[in-house]
Amino acid sequence: MTRTPLALVLALLAGPALADGMAVMEKDGVLTDANGMTLYTFDKDEGGVSACYDKCAENWPPLLAAADAKAEGEYGLTDRTDGSKQWTYDGKPLYLWVKDQKPGDMTGDGVNDVWHTAKAD
Repeated sequence: MTRTPLALVLALLAGPALADGMAVMEKDGVLTDANGMTLYTFDKDEGGVSACYDKCAENWPPLLAAADAKAEGEYGLTDRTDGSKQWTYDGKPLYLWVKDQKPGDMTGDGVNDVWHTAKAD
């Protein structure tokens, strides 16, 4: 996922910033990425580790973190099998959904009864 410097600056101003400059925002209890796109959790993830790879990850892109990112509060990190890091919230890996077209879309909630909108506690 590529972000422009202006988008990062706006994200830092708009929501609680994580250690590497990536922001996860909360709107009405729903977690979004820095661009306002809804984040999701996957029931098949266990122990804070992602079970979503290959075709799954094409449809549900993981919310990736910089290699030097640091956990902060309820936001943590999990290692993916390709060596990248993925953000977690309350121990649950976070994902986007390719069918969400604009900020505020939540079309992934309930897909196959295993995908759910990520919500702040």
